[in-house]
Amino acid sequence: MNDSKKMTWYTLAFIAFSGVWGFGNVLNGFVYFNGIQVIFSWILMFALYFVPYTLMVGELGSAFKTSGGGVSSWIHNTMGPKLAYYAGWTYWACHITYIASKGSGGLKALSWAVFRNAETYDTFPTIAVQLATLVVFLFFCWVASRGLNPLKKLASIAGTSMFVMSILYILLMFAAPAINPNGGYVAMDFSIKNLIPQFNVGYFTSLSILVFAVGGCEKISPYVNKVENPAKGFPKGMIALAIMVVVCAILGTISMGMMFDPTVINGSTESFNSYVSNGSYWAFQKLGQYYGLGDILLVLYALCNMIGQFAVLVVSIDAPLRMLLDNEDSKEFVPSAMLKRNEHGAYVNGIKLIIALSGSIILIQSFVPGAAAVLAQLTKLNSVCMPLRYLWVFVAYLALRKAYNTIPAEYRFVKNQGVAKFFGAWCFVLTAACCILGMYSTDVFTMALNIITPIVLTALGMIMPYLAKREREKNSAN
Repeated sequence: MNDSKKMTWYTLAFIAFSGVWGFGNVLNGFVYFNGIQVIFSWILMFALYFVPYTLMVGELGSAFKTSGGGVSSWIHNTMGPKLAYYAGWTYWACHITYIASKGSGGLKALSWAVFRNAETYDTFPTIAVQLATLVVFLFFCWVASRGLNPLKKLASIAGTSMFVMSILYILLMFAAPAINPNGGYVAMDFSIKNLIPQFNVGYFTSLSILVFAVGGCEKISPYVNKVENPAKGFPKGMIALAIMVVVCAILGTISMGMMFDPTVINGSTESFNSYVSNGSYWAFQKLGQYYGLGDILLVLYALCNMIGQFAVLVVSIDAPLRMLLDNEDSKEFVPSAMLKRNEHGAYVNGIKLIIALSGSIILIQSFVPGAAAVLAQLTKLNSVCMPLRYLWVFVAYLALRKAYNTIPAEYRFVKNQGVAKFFGAWCFVLTAACCILGMYSTDVFTMALNIITPIVLTALGMIMPYLAKREREKNSAN
């Protein structure tokens, strides 16, 4: 690519920011970490995890710039095809829980757009909500199987809209007291005593929420060598990204603190679950009230969120499955039945497997008391499962540094091997620890789901190569 066509470091930063950060991250941090106390945790997470993570991704993307930038391709180039299959499988398997949450999230957004309150949706019988979620899920599985993916463009549009609304929320919220001084804002205590969190069991078992929030920057790896002077431009872009994210996290948290009282959120389990599932809608509803706009901002946010949830549902059914099964190096580790396509090019048996796994999670949650509790449970389950894919990023990075002299890279995170390996190992251990600790819950059912789901998905991934090997042996014998 000619230098005249290469992007600037700040363009890269904005592309990464819109892909990594979202309004839900602010809400989850505020709710799970006792209001503005999360500011301390955000700063630690960015300094000790997010910045080294993004810079390691930059080095991997630079070293394997012709390999598509995917985690499985990094593993394939450093550790071989079988481990690359497991990396691809992990990426796909993590989306099983994510897929199960999108239908519920979309119906929740639709309910807010129509009824403009939390009570209507939350008082529906759980089994009725989960059956409706299952119907929605099956419909979008059919859409994915027909090769009808126009919602991919809608996902991009909705994602951009949500990003704009997140920034708009912060700007409007900071201006609100000047425009409407009698809005009834919550007073915040910014003393050191109130900002330092309590390092108890609840704190450490919720860290997976923050890891989940800041992860996923490996998606920007293909842009590493498209930046002007990658050795300097990429780290500048990533540092700018980190600054933008931490500023939005802190300002967004303060904005939430002006609206919501953490003592009310933590008043009961029901109240906590309700804020996890409804907090973002209440935020835009209150914001509209401060400006005398009624529910306009709420409805706009709910509609954007609904379109985004359903569009992402289709993309999450289709894209991870193609990433796993389109890879020629992974095909030898899956039974031939998984590779069956229909006339639209969709992997029909792969979609059936998704229906069985995600559908099971949806049906199991029919026994959860309350629709709000379902969404809270899915948020925690995703925070346990989704970061597991990040582990392969750090495995690939350690393998790359081990091959320092044989695999060149235009950009290096650090030149010192000891420092590089320390950060690779540190991020791996922190991610794994947060996922394991995140499995804990005072609710036995939730804890069982958090433990059993990753085990079942991992076991299934290990069985596939065995079934493929048996199939080849049987064919050879015949």
